[in-house]
Amino acid sequence: MSPSSATPDIAAQQQRRGFWLRTLHSWHWISSAICLVAMLLFSITGITLNHSAAIEAKPETLTRKVEMPASVLRALGTREDGTAPLPGTVGDWLNDVLPVSIGTQPAEWSADEVYLSLPRPGGDAWLSIDRASGAVEYERTTRGVVAYLNDLHKGRNAGAAWRWFIDIFALACLVFCITGLFLLQMHARQRRMTWPYVALGLALPLLIALLFIH
Repeated sequence: MSPSSATPDIAAQQQRRGFWLRTLHSWHWISSAICLVAMLLFSITGITLNHSAAIEAKPETLTRKVEMPASVLRALGTREDGTAPLPGTVGDWLNDVLPVSIGTQPAEWSADEVYLSLPRPGGDAWLSIDRASGAVEYERTTRGVVAYLNDLHKGRNAGAAWRWFIDIFALACLVFCITGLFLLQMHARQRRMTWPYVALGLALPLLIALLFIH
């Protein structure tokens, strides 16, 4: 092949390399920007979860008792057994008088009472309605900010919107890692320790799992 014919091929290769470098860098920095704050949150809560036994939590409990008006109590109807959401009228009244957000989660119905569990990140809550008297008892327990963030890390009792956020965040992390891997491959010739470091990142957790986890 003559030098004149080789020159266009080299130029085309350089153009392709430049295109992929620009594309990968764009995807890499965009995904890193999207992941930044959430990655910090999940990294910090990974440490707090790993040492949760050493982090003291001071639970705080709030208890409220109220009387449901007869007109609202009648909205419960005649259902006696099973599970079903509270009627809208009842839920709206409870939202107004108690620090709760009832939503559409199912309650447990019996002839004597209606019991609604209200689990939440970093704590728990419940309420019961006496179907004869209309007495409502509500209790909420919180275990502090660290417990709240730890439960967000696990997606525990955080709702559908947070689960969607975790999935989207995970996809952004995949883009960040995969584009980073391709960038490593493209720069590996100029950075001789690229693949030894990658191999170390693979070997270290693998060896710990094989040698110390039984």
